Amino acid sequence: MATALKKPFRSSERDGDDQERTRHESGSPTHPTSTRRFLNHCTSPRSSRRDSKVSPADGGSAASKGHRSHSTNGFFKSKSSSSTSAKDTSSIITETVTQNSHAIRTRRLMKEFHEICKASQSVKEPPFSAELVDDNLYEWNIKLFQIDPESAFYKDMQETGTSYVLLNVTFPDTFPFAPPFMRVISPLIEKGFVMDGGAICMELLTPRGWASAYTVEAVVMQFAASLVKGQGRIPRKCKSGKEFSRKLAEASFRSLVKTHDKYGWVTPPMSDG
Repeated sequence: MATALKKPFRSSERDGDDQERTRHESGSPTHPTSTRRFLNHCTSPRSSRRDSKVSPADGGSAASKGHRSHSTNGFFKSKSSSSTSAKDTSSIITETVTQNSHAIRTRRLMKEFHEICKASQSVKEPPFSAELVDDNLYEWNIKLFQIDPESAFYKDMQETGTSYVLLNVTFPDTFPFAPPFMRVISPLIEKGFVMDGGAICMELLTPRGWASAYTVEAVVMQFAASLVKGQGRIPRKCKSGKEFSRKLAEASFRSLVKTHDKYGWVTPPMSDG
C-alpha cells in the first residue's frame, strides 16, 4: 500500500522537475507559478530606477529650465537686493561720517573761539584777536597786533601807521583733520613768506605739514615768526596791479603746494633770515 502511494508522488515530483528543467533551458516559462505571477506584478527597484531616469535631451532641457528659473527668481534678485542694500549701507555710513565730522569741527571751533575771546579780553594788549565774518563760525578775521619790536617789519608798521596785520582764516569741512586756509588781507606785504594774493608759504598750512593738534593760536604765532624770519616789509609805494585777493591767494597756494610736494620743503639758512 505504501509503495503504491509513493509512486504517484514520485511521478509528480519527476514531472515537476522535468517542467522546471524545461523552463530553465528554454528561458520562458509556460506555466508560471503563483509566486512568480505575484513578483511580476511588483515593480523592481532596478527597473524603477531605470524608468525614473531622464534622457540626456530631456535632462538638459529640464536642467536649463530649472537653472533659468533659479537664476531669474533667486540669484539675480538676491544679487540686486544685496547691491541695493550695500548702496544704502554705504550712504548711511557716509552721512554718519559727515555728521560726525561737522559736529567735531563745530565743537572744536566754538571752544577755540571762546578761549581766544576770553584771553584777548583778559589783557590790555593782546597779541591778536579774532572775530567771526558775518557771524559765520567757519570763517574768521584775525588781527595780529604784536610783531617782534626789533624787526624791520615792526618799524614799517610804526612808520606807516599800521596797527595790525589783518588775516582771513577759513575752516574746511574736514577741520581739524585738514588745515585751515589763511591769507593776508592787509597791509600789502613783500617777502616774509607772503605770496601773490596774500597767500602764505608755510608748511604748517599744507595737508602734509598739518596735524590736528595744532590750534589757531599756534598757527597765528607761527605766521608772526615766519613774517619776521622771512624779512617781510611793508612797501611805501604799491606796485601797479599789486593787490591781495582771495582768488589770487588760492591760486598761489595751490601752485605752492604742488611745487613743494614735488621738490620738498627747504628751510633757508639762518643768514637769510
